[in-house]
Amino acid sequence: MSNEDNTVSFLYSGFAHVVLPHKRIANDAAWQVSTDRATMVVEPGRRPSLTGTPEYVGVPYGSKARLILLYLQSEAVKTQSRQVDLGGSFRSWIKLMGIPQGGKSIADVREQAERIARCRLTFEFQNIGNSSGIINQNIIDSARFFTDADGHGKTRLIDSVQLSELFFEQLMKHPIPMEESAIRSLNGLSQALDIYCWLAYRLHCLKTPTPITWAALKAQFGPGVERMAHFRSQFLSSLQMALAVYPDAKVDSNPQGLILSPSRPPVAPKLYTIKKIRE
Repeated sequence: MSNEDNTVSFLYSGFAHVVLPHKRIANDAAWQVSTDRATMVVEPGRRPSLTGTPEYVGVPYGSKARLILLYLQSEAVKTQSRQVDLGGSFRSWIKLMGIPQGGKSIADVREQAERIARCRLTFEFQNIGNSSGIINQNIIDSARFFTDADGHGKTRLIDSVQLSELFFEQLMKHPIPMEESAIRSLNGLSQALDIYCWLAYRLHCLKTPTPITWAALKAQFGPGVERMAHFRSQFLSSLQMALAVYPDAKVDSNPQGLILSPSRPPVAPKLYTIKKIRE
């Protein structure tokens, strides 16, 4: 699965440590995932209701939420702007990613976009020694909606968003470049996409082979899976899909877990440049 056009997407490095749910959870439930490096808590946002009591919209989940986040972050990095339009270019991009342009697929995209727009994140990073740091942030500061007739009444669509200043700053300081052809190949495979992003972040920074235990892998990639045997089988299948689109990745598995070895990044540095944000 080679990269045909060398087009690059970007992801905030914090999302390489922790992942969103793969499946829907209760609309009023928060999501937490922890590793030895970071903990992420995602709190669902609310929207006004006709009853006068705000209703929860749920946290983002699944492959479509991941693709929307990748688009928002990639556009922000490429344009050096917090303002991202969800117009024609977004529709072209999701079509390129293999998402059909009608029916349930578009309804799912609309739902995940609203969940992203309303949710709140807390990242807690563990540093060397006894120190740690917390970042509380929204992904999106503001969004503009418009109402569209969809055959079943009227649907509120998000037309444009402005990323929060803190999230944008963190993204610009710590972006992970990835091949869009790889993302396209992993469309619909949320765990394989998470693994690809993780390997894109970790492998090129390693100096020596590094072991990762199955317990650590399950905490990061399978917090919702009860049995280790089930998780391991599922993870190894997703890992092979991720390695198929990242052929330079040097990863070996054994009964204890994985061995990650120093590898070339999926995108050569010469293929992209990022201007630093002015202080």
